[in-house]
Amino acid sequence: MALEDAKTQVDHAFTREDLKGLSFENTFGGATSFLRRRYSKDLTGVDIAVTGVPFDQAVTNRPGTRLGPRAIREASALQSPDEPYGWPHAPLSSLAIVDYGDVAFDYANIPAFPDAVTNHIRGILNAGAASVTLGGDHYISFPILKAYAEMFGPMSLLQFDAHTDTWADDDLSRVDHGTMFYKAVKSGIVDPERSVQVGIRTTNEDTLGVNIIDAAAVHAEGPEAVAERIRDILGDHPVYLSFDIDALDPAFAPGTGTPVWGGLASWQAARILRAIAGINIKGGDVVEVSPPFDTTGATAIAGAHVATEIICLLGWNILK
Repeated sequence: MALEDAKTQVDHAFTREDLKGLSFENTFGGATSFLRRRYSKDLTGVDIAVTGVPFDQAVTNRPGTRLGPRAIREASALQSPDEPYGWPHAPLSSLAIVDYGDVAFDYANIPAFPDAVTNHIRGILNAGAASVTLGGDHYISFPILKAYAEMFGPMSLLQFDAHTDTWADDDLSRVDHGTMFYKAVKSGIVDPERSVQVGIRTTNEDTLGVNIIDAAAVHAEGPEAVAERIRDILGDHPVYLSFDIDALDPAFAPGTGTPVWGGLASWQAARILRAIAGINIKGGDVVEVSPPFDTTGATAIAGAHVATEIICLLGWNILK
């Protein structure tokens, strides 16, 4: 059946009639939406809207993450013919998922950018869908979290990252990918006691009360033990999952702006994500994929897998 479908399917990003189901068009051809989902601005009956925020004007080192959403979409074509491996449910066949396209913004009007993102995500949530966002640099999580806190109250943040991104900055007008979670905690949209940062391996003395499971602890304790600690911290609070691709060691994800050695291996991240199924996740993002430094495409592939796992985590709760 798959072979016969592959002979006739093309540009499922536009020609797909059903929001559910696999796609067997040639992975190397066609229009590249995320997982070959249909591009649509109609959120009627949609469970999950995948959307891009191609922004990298908040970076402190190497740019290029504005090209991340496009690269992640292209990489995701490798996964579109099959259900995600090892999950007991079939999210691509059972969930109504669309590619909602990218947020529209004026690249030269940075002060207006945060509100554009918040309004974009607010529209998805108000339609009854969850968002999975493809970045873009990590600043984008702050305006996204604002929309989630409006809907669900203060959020538990589950952050995979090499950096805490909680360096002090009381100027809310500054757009900086290293201070946005400081602002999120100080603004009351993130509950630090019910939040956890995984994979940290850079120094920041003031953690603002956020729980830290650094990279060394992941290596020493193992993914299953780390997942259990994460579940204990989060409890049943509403969770937003933000995965900075630099949580992975540069050996696995070299295409990012601020790589740090000693990070998570891909298999460790995959096992942790699988083992936290059942947390009260409401949405998530994968950020900091920078294609200009991703010479093999491995980082975009990792980003596509992370975004798919976020869909699976959302699906676990939607389909239970």
